[in-house]
Amino acid sequence: MKALTYFESAMRLRSFSLASEELSVTPGAVGQQIRKLEEWLGVSLFIRQVRQIQPTPEGLSYWGHVQPSLARIVDASQALRESRRTGVWVSMPPSFAAKWFARRMSAFVTSHPDVALHLDTSVAPVDFGGEAVDLAVRYFDGIDPQLEVQLLYADQASVYCTTGYARQRGLHEPRDLAKATLLHNTFHPHWDEWLARFAGITPVTTAALDAIHCDQSLITIDAAKRGQGVVLTSPLLTEEEVSEGSLIEPFEQRLPLVKGFHIVHQRQARLRPAVHAFKDWLVGEAASRPLE
Repeated sequence: MKALTYFESAMRLRSFSLASEELSVTPGAVGQQIRKLEEWLGVSLFIRQVRQIQPTPEGLSYWGHVQPSLARIVDASQALRESRRTGVWVSMPPSFAAKWFARRMSAFVTSHPDVALHLDTSVAPVDFGGEAVDLAVRYFDGIDPQLEVQLLYADQASVYCTTGYARQRGLHEPRDLAKATLLHNTFHPHWDEWLARFAGITPVTTAALDAIHCDQSLITIDAAKRGQGVVLTSPLLTEEEVSEGSLIEPFEQRLPLVKGFHIVHQRQARLRPAVHAFKDWLVGEAASRPLE
């Protein structure tokens, strides 16, 4: 096997010197192993010339047969090592990662010091077949036959602003929002439905109200904290601001949503112990701190 490894490297790189660098041995060691292989096979595998080698027809034919088998051995070995790795690769929406997970991340790291956590933030659905991702938090309706899905939080749309902004604009009941600047974001695009249900304001009227449009929840939440308007977003994404008093919920009305935050992975996937540990922690953390 050692000779075959040296032979494969030399054949692929067409050089004993380059093969020695790849294998961290001397060129002489490479040449010695290949000579042993040639003696055992009874054929010459290379034509040696000054500072270069050329594969013989027999060498090329032999390499064509053994190289796929060696590649399978490498793949099997790497797969076995991967099955024992302690890293967990997770994908989350940026807003969920920044506003909910970041506050709790240290608790998991402290309780699982042997698990290396790798976090990617994206709103795009994960391709578990083509991406190196173990778990994902997805914001959707929970229906996907190709995935194992577990609900973390059923979502709602609520109105938030600063105490000063509510006082300045006289926000005492939902219809008073006609006097406010509405902060729109693509993650919770529900102003029309919220205002129609709770304030009796039609979508046509809503379209004429003062508004700022952004594509990120984080931006609109920050704008609301700065007194620039009222944001319609999830209680999950504003729990820190509400707890510290930088945002208030001026109205008790909340709009139930079909979508929610779910933890997902490929259906019938064999989760490694580290992945199981993170999933169980995430589910337990959500259950222990439900939305009010």
